[in-house]
Amino acid sequence: MRCLLILELENGKPSRSSLATVTASKKLAEDIDILILDTEVNDDVLNSIDAENVYHFSASPKNLLAEEIVKILETLSIKYDFILSPSGTFSKNFMPRLAANLDKQMISDVTNIHDKNTFDRPIYAGNAIATIRSDEKIKLITIRSTAFEPYSNENSNKNAKLISLNLPEEAKFNKFVSKEESKSERPELSSARIVVSGGRGIGSTENFKIVESLADKLGAAVGASRAAVDAGYISNDYQVGQTGKVVAPELYIAIGISGAIQHLAGMKDSKVIVAINKDEDAPIFQVADYGLVGDLFSTIPEITKLI
Repeated sequence: MRCLLILELENGKPSRSSLATVTASKKLAEDIDILILDTEVNDDVLNSIDAENVYHFSASPKNLLAEEIVKILETLSIKYDFILSPSGTFSKNFMPRLAANLDKQMISDVTNIHDKNTFDRPIYAGNAIATIRSDEKIKLITIRSTAFEPYSNENSNKNAKLISLNLPEEAKFNKFVSKEESKSERPELSSARIVVSGGRGIGSTENFKIVESLADKLGAAVGASRAAVDAGYISNDYQVGQTGKVVAPELYIAIGISGAIQHLAGMKDSKVIVAINKDEDAPIFQVADYGLVGDLFSTIPEITKLI
């Protein structure tokens, strides 16, 4: 059995979600290769993952589109039994397209691997688990990284074979226009140890500074409910939930969040959940380990001051 893993990098190192996907891949295949959508293959990459072959580009790719990534994967797919990628906005952009082009079933958001053909994935906003059996010759799988521990490689892997790929032809049906990047000193939301999230109860973009101040004091990432995003208080990059990012930090602080089922689906695996809301009947208190009923505009600044 052979597995190809699409590796995502953060600051030149494999992301936490990628390392968790490596852990999952070890349950499926003996031989694992990785594809890096970049030219850079440094010691951090080689030492962190026990791979036989490492595919990378001969020239630096500029703003690869899903259509172009799929061309590469289609060519490589004939060599593999499994193609894995971390669940997230990046893989959602190309994995379904690859599945359609190959006419294969895609299995998304896998949280448990029973054997090489049987997998668990959450359904109904995480309130039920579906067990799926697939007999596809090539299995296309995205891994929910919060369900697996990051892989730790104890052996140096500098002897991995580096295979250089030519850049794909430009996409015929899509065109790159522009990209805007927002830089932050805060931890990445999907891999942060502490997350402080705000909901509709925050009331405005200006008031969201209360959430950000507490997050900065704790060295935490900032998150938000869909209601806060839809209200325009913060961009959808920060959305936690079924249609946003799935997180499982050691500490999750929910401020002014009622606890809609879609939001709970994205954070209920957090180790400790603290809820702060003026409505004592808010559903968020049913999943919280600690709850504080009170006015967030007075309690949060006071908590921030005490830290």
